Amino acid sequence: MRETNYQNYGSPRYSDQEVAGAQSSFMTKVYGRMSIGLIITALTSMYIANTYEYVQMVAQFRWGLIIAQLGLVFVISGAINKMSSATATVLFILYSALTGATLSSIFYVYDINAIVSTFFITSGTFIGMSVYGMTTKKDLSSWGSLLIMGLFGVIIASIVNIFIGSSGLYWIISVVGVLIFVGLIAYDTQKLKEMSYAMMDGESANKMAILGALSLYLDFINLFLYLLRFFGGGRK
Repeated sequence: MRETNYQNYGSPRYSDQEVAGAQSSFMTKVYGRMSIGLIITALTSMYIANTYEYVQMVAQFRWGLIIAQLGLVFVISGAINKMSSATATVLFILYSALTGATLSSIFYVYDINAIVSTFFITSGTFIGMSVYGMTTKKDLSSWGSLLIMGLFGVIIASIVNIFIGSSGLYWIISVVGVLIFVGLIAYDTQKLKEMSYAMMDGESANKMAILGALSLYLDFINLFLYLLRFFGGGRK
């Protein structure tokens, strides 16, 4: 789910000014699309949470929605080169809305003030780690395999804990989850920055911007959910 099909579109030689301009334009597209996705998720989540009939529908079809979300991630990541940027954008918007639907339940679990404050904490953490990924001279590529292995470990442990219900394991998973997604924000940002040097072609850049936005969007949402366990102020 985390693996994205980034490709180097090998451009002819450009001046440093052109490359810098292309990098700035590409990263602006990535963050812009990611922000739109988060706004759609937030608005969808709040709308459904305030409509009891929709809350019931989401609860009834929750697993179907989750499967649909996973399917969209695989389709966008695996078939990005076979679709237009417009199609990729529509699928990303759809994914953002579905995520909003499944997250609507948090308004019945946590206090609204805790949700808002956790969102701002997540935003500040995301900005800080993204700036680090953009500016550090350290090569973060070695982080990739460790973070992905850690992510799979968290997923497996979470599934196991559904059956054993250990509160200790729950908090260990939460701590590790926060650390993993904090690291992934920096790692993915640096990877996108390096890839942006080759993004001189408009259509290719637009498609890769959607893929990059999806990657950072997933980092943000997952970090938010793990932090909410700590800053949620207790369950209602």
